[in-house]
Amino acid sequence: MSPRGARARRANGKKYATWLAAGVVVLGGTAVTAAASAGGEGAGPGDGTRSAKAHALALDGKDPKRRALPRTGTPTFSLVGVSWEDSGDTFEGTAQIRTRDAATGEWSEWHDLDFDIRAPESTEGEEPEVRGASEPLWVGPSDGVEARVVADGEETAVPEALRLDMIDPGETVKGKDKGKDNGGTQGSGKGDAEPPTSGAPTGPAPGAVPAQEPTGPAATTIPTAPTAPAVVSRAGWGADESLVQDPPSYLNEVDAVFVHHTAGTNDYTCADSPAVIRAILTYHVRTNGWNDVGYNFFVDKCGTVFEGRAGGVDRPVLGAHTYGFNSYSSGVSLLGDYENGGTPAAAARQAIADLAAWKLGLHGVDPEAEVALTAAADTGVWKKGQVATLNTISGHRDGYATLCPGATLYSALPGIRTTAGASPYAIGN
Repeated sequence: MSPRGARARRANGKKYATWLAAGVVVLGGTAVTAAASAGGEGAGPGDGTRSAKAHALALDGKDPKRRALPRTGTPTFSLVGVSWEDSGDTFEGTAQIRTRDAATGEWSEWHDLDFDIRAPESTEGEEPEVRGASEPLWVGPSDGVEARVVADGEETAVPEALRLDMIDPGETVKGKDKGKDNGGTQGSGKGDAEPPTSGAPTGPAPGAVPAQEPTGPAATTIPTAPTAPAVVSRAGWGADESLVQDPPSYLNEVDAVFVHHTAGTNDYTCADSPAVIRAILTYHVRTNGWNDVGYNFFVDKCGTVFEGRAGGVDRPVLGAHTYGFNSYSSGVSLLGDYENGGTPAAAARQAIADLAAWKLGLHGVDPEAEVALTAAADTGVWKKGQVATLNTISGHRDGYATLCPGATLYSALPGIRTTAGASPYAIGN
């Protein structure tokens, strides 16, 4: 049992503690928002920074199949989603939200929330505080929300303890996130949130060949790890490490890379990318109840690569991104929606190809090959125990029943594989 799970069980699994962690105060059976800093205090140590915060509103009602929240003022937030008590209760209904722009006071159109998240099939997904949830939606700074949730089709009721989760990503560097914004039309592959790391080795992966220069007669027979592409570290995008309570887990090797999109919207600037990632981290921990952000890497539309789940970019860190296949793979998510009209920029495609080529090359895997992997759970595409033949660079939908990574990004994957095979970061190139 993990320390986090042990702490929760010692508290007898009281829901009240979970609600407090999510920033909810219960008054007479109705939940109201209360500021809850992701890392404790709302402000940094006198340096002009502000920690991320989570807020929540209960979606109560008498109709078992429907919940609605009228237009309601809220503390400022930039990312929103819907969650419920039982992570095993998959919801196939519909949820829509609209938000009020904090700067202009204008209300947005209705936006659909996607229900493609599954708690990981590892022990992380079995913790008592893990909740079911929608994908989060980035909406930018907002101070009001309206919501409607309907159980459709075979659904007979909305899930229990349904609530609206809102995340304020906070601020870094005296109120401003550093980042390159060129509208996604050009891409250097290098953001300036912090000088990107080049692998930032934290020690060899289990069974990996050390990357130092070999000496002696055997030097010509020992492969060296390929050079790493530039990666903005967690410190570079302002990760709150106090959120992560358990140490990372590691795979034996990375056999495949699954490509995702964060969905929601493409209406972000590349200067916003660190804030978007901080908000997703906070949502995955405070809302979903996971130990860390689910993806191993993020890429934005300018082609900047960001470190995701902690544990070492050059190591085979176990993530929470592709239900049924997490134990074989690394997950990279492109910020934006590529199902509803968005098109991945050339810089983003190149960055995904280079990253995948490097990550697979660390384990001697050809980015243009196929691999046979055994599904660890029923995914809607594969049955538990079924052997799936997949590309070593696959889309989320290849492993799990989802539209992710969106139609246009999925259709770009063949080209990304070819680019990865020719990438200077691929092993042998």
